[in-house]
Amino acid sequence: MIELLQLILHIVASLFKSRAKLEAEILVLRQQLNVLCRQVSKRPQLNNADRFLLVWLYRWFPSILDAIAILRPETIIRWHRGGFRTYWRSRSGNRVGRPRISAELRKLIGEMSRANHLWGAPRIHGELLKLGFTLAQSTVARYMYRGPPSQGWRTFLTNHADDIAAIDLFVLPTITFRLLYCLVILHHGRRLWVSFGVTKNPTAEWISRQITEAFPWDSAPHYLIRDRDTAYGPLFVQRLRAMGIRDKPIAPRSPWQNPYVERLIGTIRRECLDRMIVFGQAHLCRILGKFAAYYNESRIHRSLDKDAPFHRAIERVGAITSQPVLDGLHHQYRRI
Repeated sequence: MIELLQLILHIVASLFKSRAKLEAEILVLRQQLNVLCRQVSKRPQLNNADRFLLVWLYRWFPSILDAIAILRPETIIRWHRGGFRTYWRSRSGNRVGRPRISAELRKLIGEMSRANHLWGAPRIHGELLKLGFTLAQSTVARYMYRGPPSQGWRTFLTNHADDIAAIDLFVLPTITFRLLYCLVILHHGRRLWVSFGVTKNPTAEWISRQITEAFPWDSAPHYLIRDRDTAYGPLFVQRLRAMGIRDKPIAPRSPWQNPYVERLIGTIRRECLDRMIVFGQAHLCRILGKFAAYYNESRIHRSLDKDAPFHRAIERVGAITSQPVLDGLHHQYRRI
């Protein structure tokens, strides 16, 4: 700004100078400019005030293009045309082109395309129209997620969880050091503890009967995951085929391939059987029956978003009561 004021003062002072003196000053300034152009190899850095002054001089005196040495004439012309467009754009009330898309809408388009890999731009555009947004389909296509068209393992396994069950045996010693074998059957969909059985000698016939009692009529799953214990004999495999269940044994010594039922057995041990001594088979059946009811009806699961296998409704009205389970080992809380 100070340089601009100094330039204006020089212009006013030049009105009172003779023509010969002005020509001498112009000659000296041109020579100084030539010296600077020889010594400086970089392009000069101009600010907005410099550009405005050069454009203004070009507007009133187009012949100054022949006297400019630090810039090309095309640069001055480009600045002038750019200023012309900016001026009339600011004067015009009607904005041309597409309306701006908000960041919230762009984020929503990206989330919808990520969550629904099978949806294209027409489907997402239709959903946005139903949500009250007005935009073109080409705009939706521009902001869609361009990742690989895969649904992800979590979605794949969740969609098949209702058709998968798991089975496993674990051993428990009694007070007299005799071994009892407990069979647990778990449904993957809601982590539902379907059934259990206790015996001293698990045979293929006994396990087959437990499967039949656990899945009556048309409630049998499509797949059953188990380990390769020798107790699951040919009779057990034949019973599965007769019920329309596909047998899926895991690899040898790989309990991590049957994680849900292994976690159930760990829960049974940690939260129930490790806290007491079992007297016999009937005693163990009573304990597991009470704990299974508590597990399915009241115990919350993180994989179910803090819900129970049998959905628990949220209670907001009434006095809170506590009901002991297994003589106070656990408690059920309700409103009445």
